[in-house]
Amino acid sequence: MPALSDAAQSHHDPKPAVTFVCVHNAGRSQMAAGFLRELSAGSVVVYSGGTKPAEQLNPVAVAAMAEVGIDIAEQSTNELTADMLRESDAVVTMGCGDDCPYFPGKRYEDWPLDDPAGQDLETVRRIRDDIKERVEDLLHSLRP
Repeated sequence: MPALSDAAQSHHDPKPAVTFVCVHNAGRSQMAAGFLRELSAGSVVVYSGGTKPAEQLNPVAVAAMAEVGIDIAEQSTNELTADMLRESDAVVTMGCGDDCPYFPGKRYEDWPLDDPAGQDLETVRRIRDDIKERVEDLLHSLRP
């Protein structure tokens, strides 16, 4: 399990919380977080982090999300923190393998998604649409 920083906001909200984790926090996890923020209309606390965050978001992922009316351009890449995981009801990992930390007692899902890094817009659209379906399923499972 990788070392994690304990610096993160505390989740004192009665709403469910989800953390999306991928290596660079620049594409898949950012798209998933954008969809969950939008589709939950604020009913879910959303965290997103990377085990080795990139310097900036993948511009093709930003463009693909803009096509469906979700602006993630102002989001920044974040380092995954222990507090994000501790505060989450569900943790969704995306291709970080052994670098993805595990907290006992949390609900974990691993989404085997292609990495949008270096992909063309058409490929990233397919990844985006797959993520949207998975986020919709996740959101339904979080609601009582």
